[in-house]
Amino acid sequence: MITRQALKLNWEGTNRILQAAVRKVQEGDIPMSIAIVDEGCHLLGFARTDGGKPHNIRIALAKARAAASNRKPTGKISSTGQPLDDHLAIAIPLAAGTDMYVTFAGGLPIMVDGHCVGGVGVSGGPAEQDLEVAHAGIAALTPERT
Repeated sequence: MITRQALKLNWEGTNRILQAAVRKVQEGDIPMSIAIVDEGCHLLGFARTDGGKPHNIRIALAKARAAASNRKPTGKISSTGQPLDDHLAIAIPLAAGTDMYVTFAGGLPIMVDGHCVGGVGVSGGPAEQDLEVAHAGIAALTPERT
Protein backbone atom coordinates (compact mmCIF):
# COMPACT_ATOMS: atom_id res chain seq x y z
CA MET A 1 0.00 0.00 0.00
CA ILE A 2 1.54 3.31 -1.06
CA THR A 3 -1.20 5.65 0.12
CA ARG A 4 -3.11 6.29 3.31
CA GLN A 5 -6.42 7.88 4.09
CA ALA A 6 -6.33 11.24 5.80
CA LEU A 7 -8.86 13.02 7.97
CA LYS A 8 -9.68 16.55 6.82
CA LEU A 9 -11.32 19.37 8.72
CA ASN A 10 -14.35 20.49 6.73
CA TRP A 11 -16.38 23.71 6.75
CA GLU A 12 -18.79 22.40 9.40
CA GLY A 13 -15.91 21.69 11.79
CA THR A 14 -14.23 24.99 10.97
CA ASN A 15 -17.47 26.88 11.57
CA ARG A 16 -18.08 25.11 14.90
CA ILE A 17 -14.63 26.10 16.12
CA LEU A 18 -15.04 29.71 14.98
CA GLN A 19 -18.50 30.14 16.47
CA ALA A 20 -17.53 28.64 19.84
CA ALA A 21 -14.35 30.73 19.97
CA VAL A 22 -16.25 33.93 19.15
CA ARG A 23 -18.81 33.13 21.87
CA LYS A 24 -15.93 32.75 24.35
CA VAL A 25 -14.44 36.08 23.22
CA GLN A 26 -17.80 37.78 23.73
CA GLU A 27 -17.83 36.64 27.38
CA GLY A 28 -14.89 38.96 27.97
CA ASP A 29 -14.12 42.49 26.92
CA ILE A 30 -11.00 42.05 24.77
CA PRO A 31 -11.49 41.96 20.98
CA MET A 32 -9.62 39.12 19.29
CA SER A 33 -8.76 37.51 15.99
CA ILE A 34 -9.23 33.77 15.45
CA ALA A 35 -7.68 31.80 12.58
CA ILE A 36 -8.28 28.18 11.58
CA VAL A 37 -5.90 26.37 9.21
CA ASP A 38 -5.82 22.86 7.78
CA GLU A 39 -3.02 20.35 8.37
CA GLY A 40 -1.02 21.95 5.53
CA CYS A 41 -1.28 25.39 7.19
CA HIS A 42 -3.76 26.81 4.64
CA LEU A 43 -6.45 29.16 5.92
CA LEU A 44 -9.89 27.57 6.31
CA GLY A 45 -11.68 30.22 8.37
CA PHE A 46 -11.15 33.48 10.17
CA ALA A 47 -13.03 35.81 12.51
CA ARG A 48 -12.14 39.19 13.98
CA THR A 49 -14.50 40.37 16.67
CA ASP A 50 -15.67 43.98 16.75
CA GLY A 51 -12.82 46.26 17.73
CA GLY A 52 -10.15 43.68 16.90
CA LYS A 53 -6.82 45.21 16.01
CA PRO A 54 -5.46 44.71 12.47
CA HIS A 55 -2.02 43.50 13.61
CA ASN A 56 -3.62 40.59 15.48
CA ILE A 57 -4.83 39.11 12.19
CA ARG A 58 -1.33 38.04 11.12
CA ILE A 59 -0.42 36.92 14.64
CA ALA A 60 -3.50 34.67 14.93
CA LEU A 61 -2.73 33.13 11.53
CA ALA A 62 0.93 32.54 12.46
CA LYS A 63 -0.13 30.87 15.72
CA ALA A 64 -2.55 28.58 13.88
CA ARG A 65 0.10 27.66 11.30
CA ALA A 66 2.74 27.00 13.95
CA ALA A 67 0.37 24.75 15.93
CA ALA A 68 -0.63 22.77 12.83
CA SER A 69 2.91 22.50 11.51
CA ASN A 70 4.46 21.51 14.83
CA ARG A 71 1.47 19.41 15.96
CA LYS A 72 1.94 21.03 19.40
CA PRO A 73 0.58 24.06 21.24
CA THR A 74 2.53 27.21 20.50
CA GLY A 75 4.85 28.60 23.11
CA LYS A 76 8.48 28.75 24.01
CA ILE A 77 8.97 25.04 23.24
CA SER A 78 10.70 23.05 20.53
CA SER A 79 9.07 20.55 18.18
CA THR A 80 10.05 17.87 20.70
CA GLY A 81 8.27 19.71 23.52
CA GLN A 82 11.45 20.85 25.24
CA PRO A 83 11.77 24.44 26.53
CA LEU A 84 13.60 26.89 24.26
CA ASP A 85 16.11 29.44 25.49
CA ASP A 86 15.59 33.06 24.44
CA HIS A 87 18.05 32.80 21.55
CA LEU A 88 16.29 29.82 19.94
CA ALA A 89 12.85 31.29 20.66
CA ILE A 90 13.86 34.14 18.34
CA ALA A 91 16.02 32.20 15.87
CA ILE A 92 13.49 29.48 14.98
CA PRO A 93 10.68 31.87 13.91
CA LEU A 94 13.19 33.93 11.93
CA ALA A 95 14.45 30.81 10.14
CA ALA A 96 11.00 29.33 9.54
CA GLY A 97 9.38 32.65 8.71
CA THR A 98 7.41 34.76 11.16
CA ASP A 99 4.24 34.16 9.14
CA MET A 100 4.63 30.41 9.74
CA TYR A 101 6.06 30.02 13.23
CA VAL A 102 5.78 31.84 16.54
CA THR A 103 7.02 30.99 20.02
CA PHE A 104 4.30 32.51 22.14
CA ALA A 105 1.08 30.96 23.40
CA GLY A 106 -2.31 31.11 21.72
CA GLY A 107 -2.11 28.38 19.07
CA LEU A 108 -3.35 24.82 19.42
CA PRO A 109 -3.27 21.86 17.04
CA ILE A 110 -6.68 20.46 16.13
CA MET A 111 -6.48 16.74 16.84
CA VAL A 112 -9.12 14.23 15.74
CA ASP A 113 -8.67 10.54 16.55
CA GLY A 114 -4.95 11.10 17.13
CA HIS A 115 -4.42 12.90 13.81
CA CYS A 116 -3.67 16.58 13.37
CA VAL A 117 -6.26 18.08 11.03
CA GLY A 118 -5.23 21.69 11.49
CA GLY A 119 -4.57 24.45 13.96
CA VAL A 120 -6.38 27.30 15.65
CA GLY A 121 -4.65 30.56 16.55
CA VAL A 122 -6.02 33.36 18.70
CA SER A 123 -4.54 36.80 19.21
CA GLY A 124 -5.63 39.93 21.01
CA GLY A 125 -5.56 39.17 24.70
CA PRO A 126 -3.09 37.96 27.26
CA ALA A 127 -1.69 34.50 26.49
CA GLU A 128 -3.96 32.78 29.02
CA GLN A 129 -7.06 34.34 27.48
CA ASP A 130 -5.94 33.54 23.93
CA LEU A 131 -5.53 29.91 25.01
CA GLU A 132 -8.95 29.82 26.71
CA VAL A 133 -10.57 30.97 23.48
CA ALA A 134 -8.63 28.41 21.41
CA HIS A 135 -9.60 25.61 23.82
CA ALA A 136 -13.26 26.70 23.73
CA GLY A 137 -13.21 26.52 19.93
CA ILE A 138 -11.68 23.06 19.79
CA ALA A 139 -14.06 21.80 22.48
CA ALA A 140 -16.93 22.47 20.06
CA LEU A 141 -15.74 19.55 17.91
CA THR A 142 -16.45 17.06 20.69
CA PRO A 143 -20.13 16.33 21.20
CA GLU A 144 -21.22 16.63 24.80
CA ARG A 145 -22.07 13.37 26.49
CA THR A 146 -25.40 13.30 28.31
